[in-house]
Amino acid sequence: MTDSTSSWKNWKPRFFTIWTGQAFSLLGSSLVQFALIWWLTTTTGSATVLATATLAGMLPQIVLAPFAGVIVDRTSRRIVMLAADGVTALATLILTYLFFIGVAQPWHVYVIMFIRSAGGAFHFPAMQASTSLMVPEKNLARVAGMNQTLQGLMSIGAPPLGALLVSVWPIQQVLLIDAFTALMAIVPLLFIAIPQPKRIHERATAIAPQTSFGQDLREGLRYVAAWRGLTILIFMAMAINFLLTPGAALTPILVTKHFGGAAPQIAAMEATWGIGMILGGILLTAWGGFKRRIVTSLMGVMLIGAFFVLIGFLPPSLFVAALVLSALLGMMNPITNGPLMALFQSTIAPEMQGRVMSLLGAGSSAMTPLSLLVAGPVADALGVQTWYVVGGLLCAVIGITGFFIPTLMKIEEQKAQHEAVDGPAAESAMPA
Repeated sequence: MTDSTSSWKNWKPRFFTIWTGQAFSLLGSSLVQFALIWWLTTTTGSATVLATATLAGMLPQIVLAPFAGVIVDRTSRRIVMLAADGVTALATLILTYLFFIGVAQPWHVYVIMFIRSAGGAFHFPAMQASTSLMVPEKNLARVAGMNQTLQGLMSIGAPPLGALLVSVWPIQQVLLIDAFTALMAIVPLLFIAIPQPKRIHERATAIAPQTSFGQDLREGLRYVAAWRGLTILIFMAMAINFLLTPGAALTPILVTKHFGGAAPQIAAMEATWGIGMILGGILLTAWGGFKRRIVTSLMGVMLIGAFFVLIGFLPPSLFVAALVLSALLGMMNPITNGPLMALFQSTIAPEMQGRVMSLLGAGSSAMTPLSLLVAGPVADALGVQTWYVVGGLLCAVIGITGFFIPTLMKIEEQKAQHEAVDGPAAESAMPA
């Protein structure tokens, strides 16, 4: 479908009504996440408890994501988002009740965090796959920039707001905010139709042959494997995530042991990163990136790697320089990820986006515990700066190497060739 198609008319009111509801829901989720972690911290004071909570919130993203993608591509994406938001809100209300009657235990929190993460495993690919059918292709990078800006705002605003709320309200009242904001996300979905890929519509009308769940899962894997440029891009994203994820986890060690700082300096590093992310999101929203989206993303990867290396080489006396580099790292995050998401949305066949987005999410999430297992001993043995230097250098090399892979550089031009083999991508005129 092209920008000239009549279905693109008046796309902004429909899309941004849904987007605004989702933004409020994200705020509620961020506040609840802070409140629950704070409660676990103050109640137990146990690092093992916090690690278990982190694992409970991470596992669904790894285990369920591939299966969630199949469901997203087999059914109405609007229904998937409604179900994910509804189940998440219901789980939070149950935990709210447990806190209200004074019987909440850490294991209750683990279960609810697992359920909330499972809802996210379904919601994320459904929303991203729907975006490509609601937003003209030329605006996808700008919308991705807005999403990155929103995440930056949440990273800065949610923790202090959450801290304020838990200091003046009992935790059950903070949890109720999430239920209310979830309702703000659900209501627009009840009244606004979301376009569906052609294949889903044909299945609903019995035009297309029915396939099993396993066949659809294998089809998604074959789709990725058959498209070499897409496969390379996904593995590059996983490698970059492996190299860079420990940076956030090791920041407190870097600040305290290398720069001789304390809690205020750690907070300053996190704040400058969030400010940089907001600025980068605003820049991407206004600019949109280079015409070739892959060029924008690879440039961002190179600069992120370079900034990581520079932080690793900074002497202890230049903490101010570390703050500047932290802001630049935050700024490059939207410049890298925004165009990459827009590229996925514009090149992957709409009826395959749920599966491909989920596979990407599962692969990237799986890199987090693996990278932390490797980075921790390396940092303890060789110093935390070593991970920044080596990880940043390898990241920059990956970015530079990408420019010399013709299949990767021409991935957007390969869209038409790939669709010619696999059939028409989709038609988004069928609402759900």
